[in-house]
Amino acid sequence: MKITFPVFVGLRYIGAKRRSHFLGFISLISLLGMILGVVALIVVLSVMNGFEAELRGRVLSLMPHAQIEFSSKEQRDWQGLADKISEYPGIKGVAPYIGGDAMLALPGMVRGIQLNAVLPTAEEKVSVIEQRMIAGSLSDLKSREYGIVLGALLARHLGLTIGDAVTLVIPKVSVTPAGIFPRSRRFYLVGVFEVGAQMDSTSAFIHIEDGARLFALKGRVQGLRVQTSDLYRVSSIMRPIMQALPDSLQFSDWSESQGSLFQAIKMEKTMIAVLLMTVVAVAAFNIISILTMMVTEKRAAIAVMRTMGASSWSIMGIFMVQGMSIGLLGVVLGGGAGVLLALNIGEVVAAIESLFQVYIFDPNVYFITEIPSVLQWLDVLKILLGALLLSFLATLYPAYSASKISPAEALRYE
Repeated sequence: MKITFPVFVGLRYIGAKRRSHFLGFISLISLLGMILGVVALIVVLSVMNGFEAELRGRVLSLMPHAQIEFSSKEQRDWQGLADKISEYPGIKGVAPYIGGDAMLALPGMVRGIQLNAVLPTAEEKVSVIEQRMIAGSLSDLKSREYGIVLGALLARHLGLTIGDAVTLVIPKVSVTPAGIFPRSRRFYLVGVFEVGAQMDSTSAFIHIEDGARLFALKGRVQGLRVQTSDLYRVSSIMRPIMQALPDSLQFSDWSESQGSLFQAIKMEKTMIAVLLMTVVAVAAFNIISILTMMVTEKRAAIAVMRTMGASSWSIMGIFMVQGMSIGLLGVVLGGGAGVLLALNIGEVVAAIESLFQVYIFDPNVYFITEIPSVLQWLDVLKILLGALLLSFLATLYPAYSASKISPAEALRYE
């Protein structure tokens, strides 16, 4: 009975006709603010998760999980070292590489690139480039044929098609009787890949033996690329391997080159969540205003209930139920609408683009053509619980003020 009395009276007050229309208007604004805040949080965090997943899938798809850079002593026997590493658990593939900065030159045009000299049969084990080829194949790279595979944007910028020639220049020099000249070689385009990321405009692949001749390594390589079974456990998987290998080898993983990018995305997601939570906080502050005015309006009724034996806790419960009802309704409606919108945001944006004939993500500018969304139920749970907590905290002060009303003072002027 002690529990049902505050609940019954609190719910009755919600539907009761109020003297002030302004109070009803503020209640509606508070409810809409709670709904809008919850919807915005769910949708925005889902879109942030989608962008992070897209970035991870595109950027890391061509990037090895780990790299082992050789010193001069180990450069010649890379095959034996690769076989040894492949025996460890958690290793899916090992491939040699030679790489560095270079330039592609055409008459009247020069473009800087990231050059990768690879062994095609081994590269397929550590990269998805073969799956992203839109013309030709990685296996078309053959020793001494000087073929090159370029990203789609890079090939388009240079105006190259399959079979066209381009001059590859590396930042090393050759000393000849005629003087000092940069090392260069004419290569022929044999393939084009597209991953939908910046690599499409900066990366090029050649055969590892052609790279060794170009960099004057005489059959040696610069290091090994390693693919593990779990992208997020690279350090733990590679730790026993590095402990067993010579100290002269230098180890690095994807988190060192791209970790700051994903940390920035994580921080941005957190800051956006905090900023959008202020919308929910404003709705919660409106609940304080509503309950404070309601306490003033119901002073006589509170005094009557107190004289009939209602305790201070019961009076507090009445107004806490009333305030929490607004918060709970806003959370339920906002949560449902937010989940539906997050799951269908791509279709909604496509409909808006079709209706107004505009492109939110122009495919000629961006690497994606639609807004990605990944709904994580843990995020939804945190948002709903956070909104309910703010609603609960907003009811405490007005409810406490109501419980301290003196019946004699309240009824004096009635």
